[in-house]
Amino acid sequence: MELSELWFVLISVLFIGFFFLEGFDFGVGMSTRFLARDQKERTIMVNTIGPFWDANEVWLITGAGAIFAAFPHWYATMFSGYYLLMLAVLLSLIGRGVAFEYRRKVEDPRWTNVWDWVIFFGSMLPPFLLGILFTSMLKGVPIHEDMNMKAGLSDVMNMYSIWGGLTITLLCLLHGLTFLSLKTEGEIRHRSAALAKKLVLAVFGSLVVFVGLSWFMTDIFEVRPILELIIVVLIVLTFGLLYYFISNKREGMAFTMTGLGIVLTVSSIFVGLFPRVMVSSLNKAFNLTVYNASSGAYSLKIMTIVAVTILPFVLGYTIYSYYVFRKRVSDKEHLTY
Repeated sequence: MELSELWFVLISVLFIGFFFLEGFDFGVGMSTRFLARDQKERTIMVNTIGPFWDANEVWLITGAGAIFAAFPHWYATMFSGYYLLMLAVLLSLIGRGVAFEYRRKVEDPRWTNVWDWVIFFGSMLPPFLLGILFTSMLKGVPIHEDMNMKAGLSDVMNMYSIWGGLTITLLCLLHGLTFLSLKTEGEIRHRSAALAKKLVLAVFGSLVVFVGLSWFMTDIFEVRPILELIIVVLIVLTFGLLYYFISNKREGMAFTMTGLGIVLTVSSIFVGLFPRVMVSSLNKAFNLTVYNASSGAYSLKIMTIVAVTILPFVLGYTIYSYYVFRKRVSDKEHLTY
Protein backbone atom coordinates (compact mmCIF):
# COMPACT_ATOMS: atom_id res chain seq x y z
CA MET A 1 0.00 0.00 0.00
CA GLU A 2 1.33 3.44 -0.96
CA LEU A 3 1.34 6.18 1.68
CA SER A 4 -1.21 8.18 -0.31
CA GLU A 5 -3.56 5.19 -0.18
CA LEU A 6 -2.91 4.79 3.55
CA TRP A 7 -3.79 8.43 4.17
CA PHE A 8 -7.02 8.09 2.22
CA VAL A 9 -7.93 5.23 4.57
CA LEU A 10 -6.95 7.30 7.63
CA ILE A 11 -9.01 10.27 6.46
CA SER A 12 -11.94 7.96 5.81
CA VAL A 13 -11.63 6.64 9.37
CA LEU A 14 -11.58 10.20 10.74
CA PHE A 15 -14.82 11.14 8.98
CA ILE A 16 -16.45 7.82 9.85
CA GLY A 17 -15.46 8.42 13.47
CA PHE A 18 -16.86 11.94 13.29
CA PHE A 19 -20.25 10.80 12.04
CA PHE A 20 -20.34 7.97 14.60
CA LEU A 21 -19.44 10.16 17.59
CA GLU A 22 -20.86 13.53 16.61
CA GLY A 23 -23.82 11.74 15.05
CA PHE A 24 -25.45 11.02 18.40
CA ASP A 25 -24.70 14.61 19.48
CA PHE A 26 -26.56 15.85 16.42
CA GLY A 27 -29.39 13.40 17.09
CA VAL A 28 -29.80 14.53 20.69
CA GLY A 29 -29.74 18.18 19.60
CA MET A 30 -32.46 17.58 17.01
CA SER A 31 -34.63 15.56 19.39
CA THR A 32 -34.68 18.29 22.07
CA ARG A 33 -37.42 20.16 20.19
CA PHE A 34 -39.95 17.33 19.91
CA LEU A 35 -39.00 14.73 22.54
CA ALA A 36 -38.62 16.97 25.61
CA ARG A 37 -41.83 18.22 27.20
CA ASP A 38 -40.34 21.13 29.11
CA GLN A 39 -37.12 23.06 29.69
CA LYS A 40 -36.04 20.74 32.48
CA GLU A 41 -36.17 17.68 30.26
CA ARG A 42 -34.42 19.59 27.48
CA THR A 43 -31.64 20.48 29.93
CA ILE A 44 -31.25 16.83 30.94
CA MET A 45 -30.97 15.83 27.28
CA VAL A 46 -28.36 18.49 26.55
CA ASN A 47 -26.34 17.37 29.59
CA THR A 48 -26.08 13.81 28.22
CA ILE A 49 -23.79 15.15 25.48
CA GLY A 50 -22.22 17.96 27.52
CA PRO A 51 -18.91 16.16 28.22
CA PHE A 52 -18.53 14.91 24.64
CA TRP A 53 -19.74 17.29 21.93
CA ASP A 54 -16.68 19.53 21.67
CA ALA A 55 -14.21 16.62 21.63
CA ASN A 56 -16.32 14.85 19.01
CA GLU A 57 -16.12 17.87 16.69
CA VAL A 58 -12.32 17.59 16.76
CA TRP A 59 -12.65 14.55 14.48
CA LEU A 60 -14.04 16.84 11.76
CA ILE A 61 -11.27 19.41 12.26
CA THR A 62 -8.62 16.68 12.21
CA GLY A 63 -10.11 15.18 9.05
CA ALA A 64 -10.05 18.55 7.29
CA GLY A 65 -6.49 19.16 8.49
CA ALA A 66 -5.40 15.74 7.25
CA ILE A 67 -6.85 16.49 3.80
CA PHE A 68 -4.96 19.79 3.76
CA ALA A 69 -1.66 18.10 4.60
CA ALA A 70 -1.96 14.81 2.72
CA PHE A 71 -4.02 15.89 -0.32
CA PRO A 72 -3.56 19.64 -0.92
CA HIS A 73 -5.20 19.52 -4.37
CA TRP A 74 -8.26 17.77 -2.91
CA TYR A 75 -8.39 20.37 -0.13
CA ALA A 76 -8.09 23.30 -2.55
CA THR A 77 -10.73 21.99 -4.95
CA MET A 78 -13.23 20.89 -2.30
CA PHE A 79 -12.99 23.89 0.02
CA SER A 80 -13.17 26.42 -2.81
CA GLY A 81 -15.90 24.61 -4.73
CA TYR A 82 -18.05 24.03 -1.64
CA TYR A 83 -17.21 27.36 -0.02
CA LEU A 84 -20.76 28.48 0.81
CA LEU A 85 -21.80 25.03 1.99
CA MET A 86 -18.71 24.78 4.20
CA LEU A 87 -19.43 28.24 5.58
CA ALA A 88 -22.98 27.21 6.49
CA VAL A 89 -21.64 24.11 8.28
CA LEU A 90 -19.08 26.20 10.16
CA LEU A 91 -21.62 28.84 11.26
CA SER A 92 -24.05 26.12 12.36
CA LEU A 93 -21.39 24.44 14.51
CA ILE A 94 -20.27 27.76 15.98
CA GLY A 95 -23.85 28.73 16.84
CA ARG A 96 -24.48 25.32 18.38
CA GLY A 97 -21.35 25.51 20.53
CA VAL A 98 -22.23 29.01 21.75
CA ALA A 99 -25.79 27.87 22.50
CA PHE A 100 -24.57 25.03 24.73
CA GLU A 101 -22.61 27.50 26.83
CA TYR A 102 -25.10 30.41 26.90
CA ARG A 103 -28.52 28.75 27.15
CA ARG A 104 -28.56 28.92 30.97
CA LYS A 105 -26.62 32.14 31.50
CA VAL A 106 -29.86 34.10 32.01
CA GLU A 107 -32.78 32.81 34.09
CA ASP A 108 -35.38 33.66 31.46
CA PRO A 109 -37.37 31.02 29.55
CA ARG A 110 -37.37 33.18 26.42
CA TRP A 111 -33.57 33.44 26.48
CA THR A 112 -33.19 29.69 26.92
CA ASN A 113 -35.76 28.96 24.21
CA VAL A 114 -33.86 31.04 21.63
CA TRP A 115 -30.63 29.17 22.30
CA ASP A 116 -32.46 25.83 22.24
CA TRP A 117 -33.67 26.62 18.72
CA VAL A 118 -30.05 27.41 17.79
CA ILE A 119 -29.07 23.97 19.14
CA PHE A 120 -31.81 22.37 17.04
CA PHE A 121 -30.81 23.99 13.76
CA GLY A 122 -27.11 23.72 14.62
CA SER A 123 -27.61 19.98 15.05
CA MET A 124 -29.78 19.44 11.97
CA LEU A 125 -27.91 21.46 9.33
CA PRO A 126 -24.34 20.05 9.65
CA PRO A 127 -25.21 16.37 8.99
CA PHE A 128 -27.60 17.39 6.21
CA LEU A 129 -25.10 19.69 4.50
CA LEU A 130 -22.14 17.35 4.97
CA GLY A 131 -24.28 14.54 3.58
CA ILE A 132 -24.96 16.69 0.52
CA LEU A 133 -21.25 17.43 0.19
CA PHE A 134 -20.03 13.84 0.27
CA THR A 135 -22.82 12.38 -1.86
CA SER A 136 -22.48 15.08 -4.52
CA MET A 137 -18.73 14.34 -4.63
CA LEU A 138 -19.65 10.70 -5.20
CA LYS A 139 -22.11 11.50 -7.98
CA GLY A 140 -19.68 13.89 -9.65
CA VAL A 141 -19.22 17.65 -9.87
CA PRO A 142 -17.80 19.77 -12.72
CA ILE A 143 -14.04 19.62 -12.10
CA HIS A 144 -11.91 20.89 -14.97
CA GLU A 145 -8.50 19.80 -16.16
CA ASP A 146 -6.80 22.41 -13.95
CA MET A 147 -8.50 20.84 -10.88
CA ASN A 148 -10.81 23.82 -10.42
CA MET A 149 -14.41 23.06 -9.51
CA LYS A 150 -16.96 25.35 -11.14
CA ALA A 151 -20.31 24.12 -9.90
CA GLY A 152 -23.77 25.57 -10.04
CA LEU A 153 -26.48 25.00 -7.44
CA SER A 154 -27.90 21.96 -9.25
CA ASP A 155 -24.47 20.34 -9.40
CA VAL A 156 -24.22 20.36 -5.61
CA MET A 157 -27.90 20.15 -4.63
CA ASN A 158 -29.74 17.61 -6.74
CA MET A 159 -32.11 14.73 -6.02
CA TYR A 160 -29.28 12.33 -5.18
CA SER A 161 -27.29 14.61 -2.88
CA ILE A 162 -30.36 16.00 -1.09
CA TRP A 163 -31.62 12.48 -0.44
CA GLY A 164 -28.14 11.52 0.75
CA GLY A 165 -28.13 14.47 3.16
CA LEU A 166 -31.60 13.55 4.42
CA THR A 167 -30.53 9.93 4.96
CA ILE A 168 -27.43 10.94 6.95
CA THR A 169 -29.56 13.32 9.05
CA LEU A 170 -32.13 10.61 9.83
CA LEU A 171 -29.36 8.18 10.77
CA CYS A 172 -27.94 10.76 13.20
CA LEU A 173 -31.41 11.36 14.69
CA LEU A 174 -31.94 7.64 15.24
CA HIS A 175 -28.43 7.34 16.71
CA GLY A 176 -29.19 10.19 19.11
CA LEU A 177 -32.44 8.58 20.26
CA THR A 178 -30.72 5.28 21.09
CA PHE A 179 -28.04 7.29 22.93
CA LEU A 180 -30.73 9.03 25.00
CA SER A 181 -32.34 5.71 25.87
CA LEU A 182 -28.91 4.57 27.06
CA LYS A 183 -28.00 7.72 29.03
CA THR A 184 -31.26 8.89 30.64
CA GLU A 185 -33.82 7.61 33.13
CA GLY A 186 -37.58 7.63 33.49
CA GLU A 187 -39.89 9.15 30.89
CA ILE A 188 -37.16 10.48 28.58
CA ARG A 189 -35.61 7.03 28.41
CA HIS A 190 -38.90 5.36 27.53
CA ARG A 191 -40.03 8.00 25.03
CA SER A 192 -36.69 8.02 23.21
CA ALA A 193 -36.74 4.21 22.90
CA ALA A 194 -40.34 4.24 21.66
CA LEU A 195 -39.62 6.94 19.08
CA ALA A 196 -36.46 5.14 17.95
CA LYS A 197 -38.50 1.98 17.38
CA LYS A 198 -40.99 3.91 15.22
CA LEU A 199 -38.18 5.58 13.29
CA VAL A 200 -36.27 2.40 12.42
CA LEU A 201 -38.44 1.51 9.40
CA ALA A 202 -38.44 5.10 8.10
CA VAL A 203 -34.63 5.31 8.25
CA PHE A 204 -34.27 1.88 6.68
CA GLY A 205 -36.64 2.93 3.88
CA SER A 206 -34.57 6.06 3.31
CA LEU A 207 -31.44 3.90 3.03
CA VAL A 208 -33.14 1.58 0.55
CA VAL A 209 -34.01 4.55 -1.67
CA PHE A 210 -30.46 5.90 -1.31
CA VAL A 211 -29.00 2.55 -2.40
CA GLY A 212 -31.36 2.54 -5.40
CA LEU A 213 -30.37 6.06 -6.38
CA SER A 214 -26.69 5.14 -5.98
CA TRP A 215 -27.20 2.19 -8.33
CA PHE A 216 -28.64 4.35 -11.09
CA MET A 217 -26.93 7.72 -10.54
CA THR A 218 -23.36 6.77 -9.56
CA ASP A 219 -20.76 4.21 -10.61
CA ILE A 220 -19.96 2.85 -7.14
CA PHE A 221 -21.49 -0.55 -7.92
CA GLU A 222 -19.27 -0.72 -11.00
CA VAL A 223 -16.10 0.44 -9.25
CA ARG A 224 -16.48 -1.74 -6.13
CA PRO A 225 -19.40 -4.12 -6.82
CA ILE A 226 -18.56 -6.87 -4.32
CA LEU A 227 -17.62 -4.59 -1.42
CA GLU A 228 -20.65 -2.35 -1.93
CA LEU A 229 -23.03 -5.32 -2.05
CA ILE A 230 -21.47 -6.72 1.12
CA ILE A 231 -22.02 -3.36 2.83
CA VAL A 232 -25.66 -3.32 1.69
CA VAL A 233 -26.23 -6.82 3.12
CA LEU A 234 -24.57 -5.79 6.40
CA ILE A 235 -26.82 -2.71 6.63
CA VAL A 236 -29.91 -4.90 6.22
CA LEU A 237 -28.69 -7.25 8.95
CA THR A 238 -27.80 -4.30 11.19
CA PHE A 239 -31.29 -2.82 11.00
CA GLY A 240 -32.88 -6.20 11.62
CA LEU A 241 -30.81 -6.57 14.78
CA LEU A 242 -31.50 -2.94 15.73
CA TYR A 243 -35.26 -3.51 15.69
CA TYR A 244 -34.82 -6.69 17.74
CA PHE A 245 -32.63 -4.99 20.37
CA ILE A 246 -34.93 -1.96 20.70
CA SER A 247 -37.97 -4.23 21.07
CA ASN A 248 -36.20 -6.19 23.82
CA LYS A 249 -34.96 -3.04 25.62
CA ARG A 250 -31.29 -3.87 25.08
CA GLU A 251 -30.24 -0.24 24.85
CA GLY A 252 -26.49 -0.70 24.67
CA MET A 253 -26.75 -3.08 21.72
CA ALA A 254 -29.32 -0.83 20.03
CA PHE A 255 -26.90 2.09 20.27
CA THR A 256 -24.14 -0.11 18.85
CA MET A 257 -26.35 -1.03 15.89
CA THR A 258 -27.26 2.58 15.03
CA GLY A 259 -23.57 3.44 15.23
CA LEU A 260 -22.76 0.51 12.97
CA GLY A 261 -25.42 1.70 10.53
CA ILE A 262 -23.69 5.08 10.31
CA VAL A 263 -20.26 3.46 9.96
CA LEU A 264 -21.43 1.23 7.10
CA THR A 265 -23.26 4.03 5.28
CA VAL A 266 -20.34 6.48 5.40
CA SER A 267 -17.90 3.67 4.59
CA SER A 268 -19.87 2.90 1.42
CA ILE A 269 -19.23 6.45 0.23
CA PHE A 270 -15.47 6.26 0.71
CA VAL A 271 -15.28 2.72 -0.68
CA GLY A 272 -17.14 3.93 -3.77
CA LEU A 273 -14.81 6.90 -4.17
CA PHE A 274 -11.46 5.07 -3.94
CA PRO A 275 -9.01 5.57 -5.59
CA ARG A 276 -10.70 8.84 -6.48
CA VAL A 277 -11.17 11.57 -3.93
CA MET A 278 -13.47 13.71 -6.11
CA VAL A 279 -15.32 12.60 -9.24
CA SER A 280 -15.44 14.92 -12.24
CA SER A 281 -18.75 14.96 -14.09
CA LEU A 282 -17.02 16.44 -17.16
CA ASN A 283 -14.39 13.84 -17.91
CA LYS A 284 -13.02 10.83 -16.04
CA ALA A 285 -9.53 12.03 -16.89
CA PHE A 286 -10.17 15.08 -14.67
CA ASN A 287 -10.95 13.01 -11.56
CA LEU A 288 -8.93 13.85 -8.47
CA THR A 289 -7.32 10.67 -7.16
CA VAL A 290 -5.14 9.63 -4.25
CA TYR A 291 -2.22 9.73 -6.69
CA ASN A 292 -2.59 13.06 -8.51
CA ALA A 293 -3.91 15.03 -5.52
CA SER A 294 -1.46 13.93 -2.82
CA SER A 295 1.52 15.58 -1.18
CA GLY A 296 5.07 14.43 -1.80
CA ALA A 297 6.36 11.12 -0.47
CA TYR A 298 8.56 12.76 2.20
CA SER A 299 5.67 14.83 3.61
CA LEU A 300 3.45 11.75 3.79
CA LYS A 301 6.23 9.80 5.52
CA ILE A 302 6.69 12.45 8.23
CA MET A 303 2.91 12.71 8.71
CA THR A 304 2.62 8.95 9.10
CA ILE A 305 5.31 8.87 11.81
CA VAL A 306 3.62 11.70 13.73
CA ALA A 307 0.16 10.12 13.39
CA VAL A 308 1.32 6.70 14.57
CA THR A 309 3.00 8.35 17.58
CA ILE A 310 0.09 10.55 18.67
CA LEU A 311 -2.95 8.45 17.72
CA PRO A 312 -2.76 5.95 20.64
CA PHE A 313 -2.83 8.82 23.16
CA VAL A 314 -5.81 10.47 21.46
CA LEU A 315 -7.77 7.23 21.34
CA GLY A 316 -6.83 6.41 24.93
CA TYR A 317 -8.02 9.81 26.19
CA THR A 318 -11.27 9.51 24.22
CA ILE A 319 -12.03 6.06 25.62
CA TYR A 320 -11.18 7.23 29.14
CA SER A 321 -13.51 10.26 28.91
CA TYR A 322 -16.42 8.06 27.83
CA TYR A 323 -15.64 5.69 30.70
CA VAL A 324 -15.64 8.51 33.26
CA PHE A 325 -19.01 9.86 32.07
CA ARG A 326 -20.62 6.46 31.51
CA LYS A 327 -23.48 6.84 34.03
CA ARG A 328 -27.02 7.91 33.19
CA VAL A 329 -28.04 11.55 33.58
CA SER A 330 -31.06 12.38 35.74
CA ASP A 331 -32.72 15.45 37.27
CA LYS A 332 -31.20 14.52 40.64
CA GLU A 333 -27.73 15.62 39.47
CA HIS A 334 -26.24 19.07 39.07
CA LEU A 335 -26.97 19.98 35.43
CA THR A 336 -24.16 22.09 33.96
CA TYR A 337 -25.50 22.95 30.50
